[in-house]
Amino acid sequence: MKNSFSLIVDANLKNEAFIRNSLASFILPLNPTVAELNDIKTAVSEAITNCIVHGYNGGQGKIYIDCSEEDSFVEIIIKDHGVGIDNIKKAREPFFTTKASEERSGMGFTLMETFMDSLDVLNAENGGVIVKMTKQIHG
Repeated sequence: MKNSFSLIVDANLKNEAFIRNSLASFILPLNPTVAELNDIKTAVSEAITNCIVHGYNGGQGKIYIDCSEEDSFVEIIIKDHGVGIDNIKKAREPFFTTKASEERSGMGFTLMETFMDSLDVLNAENGGVIVKMTKQIHG
């Protein structure tokens, strides 16, 4: 049976831990390993931080999170209505950052891709970015 939830939060770094912990609580009934849970939390943290730092340039906005699970597969969709990404292919390259002066490592998408089974990144039609991640929980 499919189960899901959605959150809409302010694009504020103070909300990053709340989002990670909400997703972790939702996934716990699947009995994930500590490694699986940490992988998801890390990937989500990177996606949320990207929305805040890059999507809204630290300004105001909303972050939309949709999470669902079915048959041990977790799907997480995180989107914003920020500035979007000029070149998604380039942005997904390790160490690429548009905020080098802020000591950003450019590893966000690389970490998401490493810790999740799949990662799709696309610009939303009305502005912003959609990040879709999936992971199978083996527990």
